[in-house]
Amino acid sequence: MILWCDGAHSPQENMRRDAALLAALEARAITPGGEPPEAILRLFRFDPQGLTLGHSQVPERDLDLERCRADRIPWAVRPTGGRAIFHAQEWTYSLAAAIRDPRWGGTLSEAYDRASRLVVGSLQRLGLPAALASRPRRGVRSAPGASAACFAATARHEIVLRGLKLAGSAQRRGARGLLQQGSLLLGPGHARLAHYLPLTPERRETLRHELLASTAHAGEWIAPDAPLERWAESLLAELPAGTRRVDAAAGASLLTLAEAGSYTAGS
Repeated sequence: MILWCDGAHSPQENMRRDAALLAALEARAITPGGEPPEAILRLFRFDPQGLTLGHSQVPERDLDLERCRADRIPWAVRPTGGRAIFHAQEWTYSLAAAIRDPRWGGTLSEAYDRASRLVVGSLQRLGLPAALASRPRRGVRSAPGASAACFAATARHEIVLRGLKLAGSAQRRGARGLLQQGSLLLGPGHARLAHYLPLTPERRETLRHELLASTAHAGEWIAPDAPLERWAESLLAELPAGTRRVDAAAGASLLTLAEAGSYTAGS
């Protein structure tokens, strides 16, 4: 595996990079037989802070685009599924792997479980009592618009802290490769999402409070601005021997820049 501690980028650039990672890995996995291409685990943040939508969401329906423009909040559509996220005060990862990779690939459920167990192990090394969700939880239901928010519910294989959702994840699978993306909350900034959904002011405030009530963040153990390098070191301790780490621009060679059409960006 390659662990790429990439750094901070805009929502559009982060989604472009993840789409390119998946495209490049699928291209390398086209030859049958032999060893699958190395999986790539990319760690990143969002600067400026902004929004991403799931691949099947419709920006004109699921975002208040006028408010986004007025507040200069950038947004992009993820290569993966799931629902809307406001990216602030978080660590974020993406894992690109061949489906036939015996350690990181497999079925949808197997791949989710393997990536989530890796993240849980790394967080426990940092002192967090994180755990895998044992069963799906509906979470926020009373606030209209909750169905558009990723952190409004907890799915199996997602990560919880004291019973509340700590990290959300979504996966996209191609013919030969998969991409899993996940966001780990380090503070309450994700609740800003409520202000950029097409809701009345009253419903926005209700959803914001309920998102905060149904989620947990790692701020008691990890500062909201904690460097990605701290997480990278903990992940390396969990990853198999032989994992190679690259930092920032040194990982640019992992991208196939010409194949970035699997995302939609807006600002």
